[in-house]
Amino acid sequence: MNGAWRNRLTVPFLAASAVYFVTAVSGTIGAAEPAAQPSAPRDATADAATYERCMKLARQNPGEARNLAETWHERGGAHPADHCAAVALIGLKQYKQAATRLEALAQAMTTAPAGLRAEVLDQAGQAWGLAGDAPRAYAAAGAAVALHPNDPDLLIDRAQAAALLGYFDKAVEDLDHVLQMDPARVDALIYRASANRALDRLDPALADIEKAIARTPNSAAAVLERGNIRLLKGDNEGAREDWERAGQLAPGSQTDMAAKANIEHLKSNGAFEPANPSPRP
Repeated sequence: MNGAWRNRLTVPFLAASAVYFVTAVSGTIGAAEPAAQPSAPRDATADAATYERCMKLARQNPGEARNLAETWHERGGAHPADHCAAVALIGLKQYKQAATRLEALAQAMTTAPAGLRAEVLDQAGQAWGLAGDAPRAYAAAGAAVALHPNDPDLLIDRAQAAALLGYFDKAVEDLDHVLQMDPARVDALIYRASANRALDRLDPALADIEKAIARTPNSAAAVLERGNIRLLKGDNEGAREDWERAGQLAPGSQTDMAAKANIEHLKSNGAFEPANPSPRP
């Protein structure tokens, strides 16, 4: 596994439970402190619109989103405001602070559905991963899976966290579980191929990646991984072809950069001659 985290950090965490959303922002549950005096009921529609706007800002202008979330929290925005503030911190690359706030939020959501709390813990794990704290990433991902054991996305995220720690056997176990539930899950096939490659189980790794490519021939990640496996199986030319193809499929991406780095490494080691440039039209 290459350690890249899937981007599920900006998913509105209340989408899974409209009931929880309405009650959380209305102040009947989840408020940090009880209201000192009776107040008029909150406008749930307006709060929902504020949350949607805040999350959109978290992706586009995280500084402004953080300001909005803090102001909204002071006015009773409760958990939705807290979540948007944490996501805004991720956009500002303040990953440790974001992870800490997401973990605190998950603990505070005592009346929320287990699946919803698991999503928040999962996002905390991803933030810890971005912060470079692999043990805390794995712990948070594990807490998420404990709350919602058969969620394939949570299992894949825990597998990624396990790979960061070098726990490739544990990663394979989680990905086996995912693929038992959904054998056509391409991302799980790619990740399991990568984990098995790290364990020097090249035949099952190649079998998984060939399945992934058969289902999604234009997946740059899958083609890159097949190149990695081919190299270890002694097929330098096949590896180079895959890496070139991966770069063509996703120019300018991290996958492209990894493919170019692999090719340059092979060139420097004299493993093969550079491909002739294509003739101009």
